[in-house]
Amino acid sequence: MGVFVFLPLVLPLSAWPMARLAEQHLHPRAATWLLTAVAVVLAVCSTLCLALLMVVGTAQLPGNPLPDGWSDPEVREAVPYDEVAGKAAIPALIVVLASCGRAAWRHHRVRRRANQALAGLPARSVAILPDDIPYAYALPGKRDRVVTTTGMLQVLTGPERRALFAHERAHLVGHHHRFLLAVQLAARANPFLRPLRTAVAYTTERWADEDAAARVGNRRLVARAVGKAALVSRGAPGVTLAGFAAPGPVPRRVAALLGPAPSARNWPPVFTAVGLAAWGAAAGTTASALSSANAAVSLFFILKAATPL
Repeated sequence: MGVFVFLPLVLPLSAWPMARLAEQHLHPRAATWLLTAVAVVLAVCSTLCLALLMVVGTAQLPGNPLPDGWSDPEVREAVPYDEVAGKAAIPALIVVLASCGRAAWRHHRVRRRANQALAGLPARSVAILPDDIPYAYALPGKRDRVVTTTGMLQVLTGPERRALFAHERAHLVGHHHRFLLAVQLAARANPFLRPLRTAVAYTTERWADEDAAARVGNRRLVARAVGKAALVSRGAPGVTLAGFAAPGPVPRRVAALLGPAPSARNWPPVFTAVGLAAWGAAAGTTASALSSANAAVSLFFILKAATPL
């Protein structure tokens, strides 16, 4: 296995420069896909690293259910620092799995409660709740719905309401809740991926902003609606559901809408800051995947040789 088994735990740091540059210089759709893919791969690799180290650490514990050959001196010599890292990986992996499970359960609970709150309302694509608190969000499910309140509609004018509905429908069409849930789980698996989670939360909103601006044909109108809603809204009921005035850098969203539409380029030019950052993140992701695969294959053959037939 060698010391390369530890690389996936720290290689997420290679994606930090890309997180900020991608959200500034790439089209929001491309940035969302790129950042989410990188975050998921790096999270899977780091979790696999912990699992491999846990196998080694568990093999050293007395009374473990594994074959006796798995704790032979030859196996211990093939794995670096097994007595420290291997045993430390056991509680670390338990924390990772518990944290990811809790995040997934909260996402399911928020969606279930949101659907329960709509019980009794007409089964339409837009659900308007009689609530003076202004908020709006996209609720995915068997029947995708845009949820808003009378308080939010009172704040906005007629054209601004059309911008709101176009924005939330863009969230549903783009399945943005899946991106948000994926990066949320990735950040729970490896805390070094939190900057990517923050970046994707922003790029999904920018993606919906651009789609709404294209649909209504007025970027300034969408910017005004976003700004007005942000002043009064409390946001979506959960971090994995996309909302019209999601907490975060709303002034940056408004400034972007007041400027020209971003280029539809999916990959930045190589000899630019964002291009170099993207290639650096791609190299780090590739190295993480190769390190994890190498460690998994090596441990498999080591344990296969140590396990009696």
